[in-house]
Amino acid sequence: MAFSSRLVSKSRQLCGNGVVLQQERLIPVRHFAKEANRPVLKGDEMLKNIFLDVKKKFETALGILRKEKITIDPKDPAAVSQYANVMKTIREKADLFSESQRIQHTIKTRTQDIPDARTYLLTLKEIRIRRGLTDELGAEAMMMDALEKVEKELKKPLLRNDKKGMALLLAEFDKVNQKLGIRKEDLPKYEEQLELKKAKAQLEELEKEALEAMETQAKREEFKDEAMVDVKSLDIRNFI
Repeated sequence: MAFSSRLVSKSRQLCGNGVVLQQERLIPVRHFAKEANRPVLKGDEMLKNIFLDVKKKFETALGILRKEKITIDPKDPAAVSQYANVMKTIREKADLFSESQRIQHTIKTRTQDIPDARTYLLTLKEIRIRRGLTDELGAEAMMMDALEKVEKELKKPLLRNDKKGMALLLAEFDKVNQKLGIRKEDLPKYEEQLELKKAKAQLEELEKEALEAMETQAKREEFKDEAMVDVKSLDIRNFI
C-alpha cells in the first residue's frame, strides 16, 4: 500500500539527509559491473563506500521499523510521542542528524561566508521558511529591531568580524530572549518540541496516504462490499 512505502521512504530520507548529502538529493552511485582487469579508482572506491554506508543505515532503519509498533493517529499525543521515539531510535542507531542538528548544519554551511549581520539574519529567516518553521513569538522582527538599534549607534552596517559591535548585538539579543522567556537551559525542551511537531506532521501524511490507498481500493469491484478498516488499527510492520 502507498502509506507503507511512504514510511519506508521516511527511513530513506533519514539516511540520505544524514549521510550522503546534506543537499537533499541523492548522489548518483555508479553501477559496479564486473569488468576484466579494470583498475579500482579512488573515486569509485569512495562512491562504493558511500553506497555501502547508506545501505547499512537504511537496513538499520528498516530493522527498527519492523520491530516497533506505530499507531497512525496524529491526534493522539501518545501515538505522536511513540512515533517520535521510534524516529529518535533510528537516528541514534544509524548515527543520523536530528531535525535541530540538520538545521544547525544548514545554518553553518549557508552563513559561514556571510560578512554582515543583516544578511546573516535574513538568511536565517530564509532557512526557517524553507524548513517549514513558524516564528510564532515574533523573534525575528525583534532581532532585526535590535540590529537596527546597534547599527544606528555604530553609524554603519554591522560586520560579523566587528567584535565590539557584535558584543553589543548579542547583548541586545539577550534582552530579546529574556523578554520572550527563552533560556539557554531550555534548548533541549525546544528541540524535543520540534521533533514532536515533525513527528505529528509525518503521521498526518501517513494517515492521509493510508486513507487515499484504502479509498482507491474500495472503488474496485472485488472490494466494494468490504468495510474500510480504521487507520489506527493498521500495523505498519505487516507492510514492510
